[in-house]
Amino acid sequence: MFADRTDAGRRLAGAVVDAGVEADVVLAIPRGGLPVGRVVADRLGVPLDVVAARKLGAPGNPELAIGAVASDGTAWLNDSLIDDLGVADRYVSEQLEREQRRAREKIDRYRGGRPPLDLRAKRVLVVDDGVATGATTTACLRQIADAGADSVVLAVPVAPPGTLEWLRTEADDVICVDAPSDFRAVGQFYATFDQVSDEQARSYLGDT
Repeated sequence: MFADRTDAGRRLAGAVVDAGVEADVVLAIPRGGLPVGRVVADRLGVPLDVVAARKLGAPGNPELAIGAVASDGTAWLNDSLIDDLGVADRYVSEQLEREQRRAREKIDRYRGGRPPLDLRAKRVLVVDDGVATGATTTACLRQIADAGADSVVLAVPVAPPGTLEWLRTEADDVICVDAPSDFRAVGQFYATFDQVSDEQARSYLGDT
């Protein structure tokens, strides 16, 4: 159990250092990943920026992810689920366009007009406050790899074992403080798990 996201950040930063992971930049997945990422970036002495993706919901069931798309259009699609549900190609393409736009708007809102960091040949550490299905995380990891990063490591306080196994095929390494078998939701493992406002989220990027 983590007291809050700052506590999770401290413990995650310790795990990253203990694992010998070196990074040139930390990219947090907003909004919950920003307070965690701020602590990790400060511990490593590197800049903090953001990376974002949006889930693609199934027709009539928006909570069921059939894929995800990052702010630059990099996507992950669950092709087997799309086939099983008989989802039309037009629906998928419309969802991709809409959710990419929303992810891009979110990034622009947090950066406040500041250009993104150049990730070419950089060692990138991606941080969130936890992972459940891994859909949006996968799209984020793929975007960073496509941007020319030298390495991409994912670091999270908590995630289910099955999701971690999948994400290890997408990242060069994965650091996780706790991988409980009884995982139901990220917030289950925080004593305080308040929603992070846009204003708070932007404040964590103030010293980059």
